[in-house]
Amino acid sequence: MTETLSRPLATSTTSTDGEEYVARARALSPLIRAEADGMEAARTVSEPVVQALRDAELFWALVPREYDGLGLGIVPSLKIVEELSCADGSTGWAFMANAFSTGIAAGYLTERGAREIFALPGRGITAGMILPTGTAVRVEGGYRVNGQYRFASGSAHATWIGAGFSVTGADGTPEIDANGQPVCRVAFVPRAEVDFTGGWDVMGMAATGSYDYTVSDVFVPEAHAMDTFSTVPVRPEPVYALGLLGIGVGGHAPVALGLARRALEEIASITATKSRPGYATVIGDNEMFRREFAHHEATLQAARRYVYDLHAEAELAAGRGELTDEQRARLRQVTTWVQTVAHDVVSFAYNWGGSASLRNPSALGRCMRDALVATQHALVEPMTLVDAAAEILPGYRLSVDGL
Repeated sequence: MTETLSRPLATSTTSTDGEEYVARARALSPLIRAEADGMEAARTVSEPVVQALRDAELFWALVPREYDGLGLGIVPSLKIVEELSCADGSTGWAFMANAFSTGIAAGYLTERGAREIFALPGRGITAGMILPTGTAVRVEGGYRVNGQYRFASGSAHATWIGAGFSVTGADGTPEIDANGQPVCRVAFVPRAEVDFTGGWDVMGMAATGSYDYTVSDVFVPEAHAMDTFSTVPVRPEPVYALGLLGIGVGGHAPVALGLARRALEEIASITATKSRPGYATVIGDNEMFRREFAHHEATLQAARRYVYDLHAEAELAAGRGELTDEQRARLRQVTTWVQTVAHDVVSFAYNWGGSASLRNPSALGRCMRDALVATQHALVEPMTLVDAAAEILPGYRLSVDGL
């Protein structure tokens, strides 16, 4: 896909650094594509792919250099996800879950906790649920955590598992903060102390390893826990000022972009030689196909530009302490909207693919299944557009004085 993004990358490293790591992700495409069918059958990312991601250091894209990470900003990190998702949707999704939760932890844990989890030689990879599904009782030095969790994407190769909880007293009474709200925290638990219970057998995004798991009376030191709904990062890098929601939600957008891009690659190749009864030549020469291709390709290019420009501008504004409510709303808007764009692009390709879309193994069929599942995530539920509109609408309302 032609690169159309023209604005500078908003990043804590140089643009060259960001491009280098995006290129590393792109270089893994042949391996990931070769492993994709087997990974879908196994329902998790394969060890050769995981090791390649480790060797390329991509899991730590959003971890500060001070903690032995890459120290990238949001745009190159999103582009890495797009490249991996173009190679295989599940790989991109699982990586996104790992790298972006890892980035959140690095930005919001105390320095001691972040160094213990992310610094070399045992540089950790996180996965898991951060919403307060579980409960915990305060004890000396930390918490004793209990909870049942779902959808731990990328958990098969993660070394630390997130477990969100609300704090209660010994009698189960919720602890309340100064604002009258329940105290909610996220614990990061060593993998060995988590019981995985399976539960991931789905039609799409099958290789994400999004397993259910249980945490049973595990002690978590205070240094390995952070506020669930904090808006104040510990680290000074601008990317963390986007907030837990800004980082955690945004990673879904490039997964959609990657899926759509792969679908266009597949259908362009298929239709170069595929014929149908009643067509004068191969489908790729058909005027109706070419018109639809041009339309969907333009929509994808526009969506891609909006995703990256908006995130670049938001990170720059966040670094200046000027991130507005409208910008936050637009981050939610674009991440949800691009799922629909991707679904439409993939559907176009799938429908023109005919039997090539149906026969297993089929990369185009997998794109369709993955796109259908990607639209179902709670973070890109259509109601997020309703919420975003509350901040966007006022800018379009004409004042009487201005008429």
